[in-house]
This record gives sequence, C-alpha cells and structure tokens, in this order.
Amino acid sequence: MRCVSYSLTHLILVLGVPLISINPVKAETTPLINPLPPKRQPVTENRVRDFPYLLGVGDRIRVDVFGIERYGGEQSVLTDGTISLQGVGPVTVVGLTLVETQKLITRLYSTLLRKPIVTVNLVTARPVQIAIAGEVYRPGSYSLSGSQQFSRLTQAIAIAGGITQAANLTLVQLRQADPKQPVITLNLEELLEKGDLNQDPILRDGDSIFIPTTVNFDPEQVRQIAFSSLAAPPNQSIQVVIVGAVSRPGAYSLTQEGAGSSTTSGNIPTAVKINLPTVTRALQTAGGITNVADIRNIEIQRITRTGVQTTKINLWKLLQSGDINQDIFLQQGDTVIVPTATDIASADLQQIASASFSPATITVNVVGEVKSPGLISIPPNRPLNQALLSAGGFDNTRANKSSVELIRLNPNGSVTRRRIDVDFTLGNAQENNPVLHDNDVIIVRRSLITRLGDGGSSLLQPVQNFFTFYRFLEVLIPTTNSSSKSSSK
Repeated sequence: MRCVSYSLTHLILVLGVPLISINPVKAETTPLINPLPPKRQPVTENRVRDFPYLLGVGDRIRVDVFGIERYGGEQSVLTDGTISLQGVGPVTVVGLTLVETQKLITRLYSTLLRKPIVTVNLVTARPVQIAIAGEVYRPGSYSLSGSQQFSRLTQAIAIAGGITQAANLTLVQLRQADPKQPVITLNLEELLEKGDLNQDPILRDGDSIFIPTTVNFDPEQVRQIAFSSLAAPPNQSIQVVIVGAVSRPGAYSLTQEGAGSSTTSGNIPTAVKINLPTVTRALQTAGGITNVADIRNIEIQRITRTGVQTTKINLWKLLQSGDINQDIFLQQGDTVIVPTATDIASADLQQIASASFSPATITVNVVGEVKSPGLISIPPNRPLNQALLSAGGFDNTRANKSSVELIRLNPNGSVTRRRIDVDFTLGNAQENNPVLHDNDVIIVRRSLITRLGDGGSSLLQPVQNFFTFYRFLEVLIPTTNSSSKSSSK
C-alpha cells in the first residue's frame, strides 16, 4: 500500500509539476491588450501594366487538348477576329485574354469530349499600332514589331524623334483602344527625378499618347529634358535665327556635338561629351554681341504646337552669379533677339567684353598721318589710344598730334563725327580716350606746317611745270640747228 501511494505521489509530481510550471508561462506571454496589426503601406496600382494582354487580329496562338492531338495546333486570329477549331468551327477570340480563350475552348470541347484539358499559349504577338502627338519632333502613327513590340512610353517617344523642349512632362496623356478605360495621366518628371517606372508603362495595341505644351517656359526643365534620354538624338542640326545687336545677324545651322545620354560598352557605362546648342554658342556663331547689346533682356521666340512662346533670359546673371539656367538650350526654329541697350556702364562693358559670347576682336580703320594706316584688329572695348599705337603711332613729320577725328556708324543708321584731343597719358574710357566700337574710323589730320608745305607745293606746281617744259625745249632746239647746218653743206 505504501508503494502504491509512493508511486501515485511520484506520478503526480512528474505529471503535475510541468503543468503547474507551464501555466504561469502562458499567463505571462498572453497580452492583456491585443496589439494593433501593422499598418499596411498603400499599394499604387498601375492600371496600364496590370492590364492583361488581349488577343487581336494577327496574333498567333497554340491550342493543345491533352491526349487528343488532332484537336490541337497553331491558329492565327483572322481579320474577322476568329480562329478555326477542329470539330467546332469558327470561334471569336478578339478582345479576350488567354485565360478567357482557354475557358471558352474548354466549354466548347466539353460538348464533344469528357472533361477536356485545354491549354492556350501565345506563339507570336501581332504588331502594336500606336499614335503619338503633341510636343514630339515626328508625331504620327507607328507600327511596333519585333524587338519594339512591347515598347515602353519612353521608347515610343524616342521612335518619334524625342520630345521638344516645350513639352509639359507632368501631364502626359495615355488613351487606350478600349473606350471603357479612363484616360491615364503620367508624370515623366517623376520618372526622371525618382526613377518611378509606373510612369513608363508598356504600351498596348491601339494606345495613343499626347504630350501637351507647357504654359510657362522653365529653363531648368529645358535643361533637364536636354540631358535626358527623352531628348532628340544628338546627331541632328538645328536651324535658328539670330538678330539684333550681334556682329553678323542672320540664319544659322547649329550642330549638336556629342550626346545627352550615356552609352554602354558591354555592361560598363561610358561617359559621353556633351556640347548641345545654347544661346551663348549661337551668339558666338553670329560673330558675338556688339558693344551696344543689352544682355539683360535677350528674347527667345520658340515655335510650339500651339503657337509661339516668348521668354527673356538675362546673361548678366550668367556672368555675375554663374546662373547656368540663363544659357538655355535651343531647338529647331528658335529665334534669338538681342536688343540694343540705351546706356551701358564702362565697368559693365569691360566685363561683357571678356565673356565667351563677345567677339574675339573688332576691326577699326585708322587713316591719315600714321605710320601704318589701314584696317587693324584689336580686342573689343579697347580705347582710342591703343588703336593709334597699333597703327604704328603718329607720323612725326606730318601728323597733327594734338587731336584726331572719330567717325562712328550708329545702330539706327546715323553717323556721328567728333573731334577728340589726344592724350596718351589718359586711362581707359576717359572722355578723350573713348572705348572703340566695331567698324569705327579714326582720321589723323595733317599738321599746320605740313598743310602749308603741301599748299605751297600746289601753288608752285604751275611754275615747276613751266620750267620742266622749258628744259624740254632746250633739248630739242640744239638738235634742230645742227640738222640745218649739215643740210646746207
């Protein structure tokens, strides 16, 4: 009896202690308040990418019925939107997904077979027909096949020649062939800045893309477009017109040296030189600005799909603070207008002359009593004294060294003539040592003594001519007398 009691006590201890020791653990691990479930992040649904592939005319599919080969094979969707099935006949499949087509064929073969197992696969997809309009260089309809068949939006833009710099990247519209589907608005800025591939969907057959024109001209966005893969290929030249206060106004063809995007050699990115046409490059091509150019109010006129956009840029900000957005990229058909300034400070002239869009030299014509008269080339914004020294200086025996005459052709077509007292000790931009403009003429007159001497020579010229004629007669008369004497003998 004692053994039985001991065994029972031992059994209770063996079985009970673990139960007692486990219960408190459960109580400790059981929370008094249920924790809130983790907050799920919202999932952005891409209505374009999640849209299933719909069969259309030109698709080639393969139908297989398990265990019955004669009912399987490849089928092409005909122009009436049907395929022909063995034992069933024509079946309309246009507008159906592969899953819907599989269910339809399974239901049709169920009247002939017991529990048929049908699979449908796409063998060859039809060419994708899309349309693109708005701010692209070559709008129109495009057929995408082969490697281009499942192109994304950005690839379609590249096929259309790239977007113009007047494009509004934030409101790109995508319309699908199905009228029940809503118009989708895409933001390509999100793609360029954040790499959001939801803004670059795969295009479907019948999609149409419209890229609107931006309302406000944004130089920063223009630069962003120019350096992206959305821009036009770099091997194209553009035609622009440059008028106003430039040395050679007119129409010019500007080339794009280099590409705006990188290329790849294998899997290794390779940097590419970039030298796209900018306003300053255009001004250099036109010979540079003149001394009277107003670089604070240069006007750019751009032809867009909706009309002509006009914007002003301030190249003075580029010189002062390095604002690169003022040196905007140009595109086909742009017109650059450089106005004439009413007044320019001398300090500003010197800084403008050192800019890259100023001419390297100007031409001045120095005539009269200098050692080397004629056309001379000097750096821009140089004073009158430097031009005189470049012409060799005064002719010490004939020149009037006290003053010269400066003749200038003004932008409005008028001519100004002023007498300037010469003083080589004066600094630049003084009243008697003005800064020269392109095509100025400097006349160095004769001194009083030289004029008197030249005048006396003119008065004595008839007398000199008489004596010359007299000497001529003296030579002839002896010859005549000697001839008469010889004939008398």
